[in-house]
Parts: sequence; structure tokens; C-alpha cells
Amino acid sequence: MFSHVMLGADDLDASKTFYDATLGALGITQSFQDPKGRWFWMTPTGNFAITKPIDGASASCGNGSTIGFACKSPAEVDAWHAAGVAAGGTAIEDAPGLRNEGQPTAMYLAYLRDPSGNKLCALHFIGG
Repeated sequence: MFSHVMLGADDLDASKTFYDATLGALGITQSFQDPKGRWFWMTPTGNFAITKPIDGASASCGNGSTIGFACKSPAEVDAWHAAGVAAGGTAIEDAPGLRNEGQPTAMYLAYLRDPSGNKLCALHFIGG
């Protein structure tokens, strides 16, 4: 359904460091910068990018918005979370762990805010 997600960032260096770490924990290790200064991480299933806002105003995070990254295992969720905290992200909400226990489909997930304040989630579905 989605072709890409692009987030605004005022400090592209800090955001690139954060996303290299968190996306690297998910096995996405290649990025490139286009002539407009935007950074892209591309996969066969979608692309992720960061940019300074095109209108020249400060970047802002969406209140109530969350970007979710699919993970292959609970260990990958944990690696993503640890890499993000180590690279300048902020742990938020509950600690990484299992949710919906006893339901047909449980989830193992973790939340972070990136250096620009955007809310992110790493998620692995269990069962179902």
C-alpha cells in the first residue's frame, strides 16, 4: 500500500546516525543522499527517507502519528531498540516486550522517539 515514508529532520547528521543504527539492526544497511540533501534507505518492500522541510520551516513530529517497522523476531525488536537508544533516540512507553498475551495474535514491540521527536515502533507478530 505504501511506497515510502519521509520524515522531516532539522539535524540530518543526528537523524542519519539514528536511522543507520536502527535500520541497520533490521538488516537495512545501505543509504544514499540525493542532490537535494535527503537521505534514503531503500528496500524491495518500501523506502524510508529523511529531509529538511522543503518550506524552510522547522521540522515537527505529528502528534498521534507512529511509524512502524516490521521485524523478523523479538530479538530483532530488541536490537532495534538498543541501537536506537545508543544512537540518540529516546525510549518511550513500556519497555520492549510482549503485548496481547493470550490473544490469537500477540505482538512483541518497542517504541522510540528519533532525534527529531518522531514516534517509531518496531513490531513482530507472534502467532495468528
